[in-house]
Amino acid sequence: MKLPTVAIVGRPNVGKSTLFNKIAHEKISIIEDIPGVTRDRIYQEVSYQNKPFYLIDTGGIDAQAEKFNQEIRIQTEIAIQEADVIIFLTDGKEGLTENDYLVRDILRKSKKRIIVAINKSDTKEAEKNLYDFYELGFDTYIPISAIHNKGYIDLMDTLTQDFQEKDHIDEEKRLKISIIGRPNVGKSSLTNAILNEERVVVSDLAGTTRDSVDTVFKYHGEEYVLIDTAGIRKKGKIFESIEKYSLLRSMKSIDQSDICLVVIDAQEGIKEQDKHIAGYAIGKGKGIIIVINKWDTQKEESITEFKKIVRAEFQFATYAPIVFLSALTKKRIHTLMPEIIKVGENIHREIKTSLLNQVILDAYQLNLPPTYKTNRLKIYFANQSGIKPPKFTLRVNSKKLVHFSYYRYLENKLRENFELEGTPILLQFKNRNGDD
Repeated sequence: MKLPTVAIVGRPNVGKSTLFNKIAHEKISIIEDIPGVTRDRIYQEVSYQNKPFYLIDTGGIDAQAEKFNQEIRIQTEIAIQEADVIIFLTDGKEGLTENDYLVRDILRKSKKRIIVAINKSDTKEAEKNLYDFYELGFDTYIPISAIHNKGYIDLMDTLTQDFQEKDHIDEEKRLKISIIGRPNVGKSSLTNAILNEERVVVSDLAGTTRDSVDTVFKYHGEEYVLIDTAGIRKKGKIFESIEKYSLLRSMKSIDQSDICLVVIDAQEGIKEQDKHIAGYAIGKGKGIIIVINKWDTQKEESITEFKKIVRAEFQFATYAPIVFLSALTKKRIHTLMPEIIKVGENIHREIKTSLLNQVILDAYQLNLPPTYKTNRLKIYFANQSGIKPPKFTLRVNSKKLVHFSYYRYLENKLRENFELEGTPILLQFKNRNGDD
């Protein structure tokens, strides 16, 4: 099951970023007392009372015809489309403005559940203005103060009343695959190529978000889920050119998937955003395959040479398989599914405790960690503590003695000895005396 999405929408300078940070428990958005400072939507997975959901912060909608305001408005409308519930944040101290009515008109068309949160309600001015906000014509109004905590619990309880607790969210047993990347690298073409290349489409699974549909297909008798394929096909033509929208959709797809196909345009080469998207997927513990698309256009550069470039640019993901294909012509498309199956096995890889300890302790003896103030890291025992991705817990004398370079050394030794291609692995160090 997919997590619901909440968007915070409103005119400039009503406290959207402050509320976002409060809900997310992190200072993610930039807060300044200047209208229009949040120009990009910020996205985060958050949780309230064990109910997880996605939260989107948006730039303020302003009627003034400044150049960037139109872009903010487009991006905000996209956030509204993605959302299941919308917090319409207003400023109780200042009262209703022309821009509030503009936001209201946009939200009315969305047909989504709207909660009007009247911010800065801990002031005398807000008390006088409170009932004016009922002119907006929505059903739910909650006075709050994002800074001083007033009304926060009421807002969150109302917001999440229909959300499911994490323990009750069903785990889909089919392997879930997402196709991610910058605009115009061929994601839609690859989606169609996967579904049309000797596959049987079993069904479409309607998601929480309107117009979001996942496709179940069969390959060699096994069922797989392709994330948001219909959403990509439907919305791609309209919004794919807006880079921030592409990044949001990639983030959502990543969170919902087991394996991410990072699509790169062979003609354009590797860009910084390719690495950002891949880094986000790895940070979320997802299996990863780098797909070099439009390979039919490359005649001079060999696969070996291009692989060297990929490895140099993606030094943080040297374990990721690289597949070269053309989604449009179907050239080498047959090489993709075997890699997906292999990575799917590796993200679920379980290693016997005896074998794990043998490899870890041999690696330790082969290359002792350096001493720090006469103290040296000692590893006593290791066990596997999770999958998707494989996670290993190592009992040590002091986890403070673990240097990043030694972490990488142990990770590389595990990769040398076990089949872990395509999956991140996590090493967790705990003090043997229990003082963690």
